[in-house]
Amino acid sequence: AVVSTQSTGMKRFTVELEFVQSLANPEYLNYLAQHNYFKEEEFANYLKYLLYWKDPKYAKFLKYPQCLQLLELLQEPRFRDELINVPCTRFIQSQQMQHWSHHFRRRANLVNNSTVKKEG
Repeated sequence: AVVSTQSTGMKRFTVELEFVQSLANPEYLNYLAQHNYFKEEEFANYLKYLLYWKDPKYAKFLKYPQCLQLLELLQEPRFRDELINVPCTRFIQSQQMQHWSHHFRRRANLVNNSTVKKEG
C-alpha cells in the first residue's frame, strides 16, 4: 500500500509538473481559451491550486520557469479572457523571445569576458 501511494504521488507530481510547464506555451494557452477551459470554475480553481509550484522546493524542478509568471497572470479572469485573441498570444510569444534573446546575449558576454580574463 505504501509503494502504491508513493507511485501515485510521483505520477501526480509528474503530471502537474508537465502541465504547469505547458503554461509557458502561449499557443497552448490560446487553445485552452478557445475551448473554453478558462470559463470553467473548476479549471480556475485548479490553476489556483497549482500556485504551490512557486515554492522554491517545487520550482527547482521546472525547466521553463516563465510558466510561473503565466500561472500568476492566469489567476486574473481578464487575462484568461484575452488569451482567446491570437494577437495577445503572439505578443506573449514575442516578449518571451526578446527575453530569451537578451538572456543568451548577456550570458554569452559573461562567458566571453571570463575567457578573456583567464587568458590575460
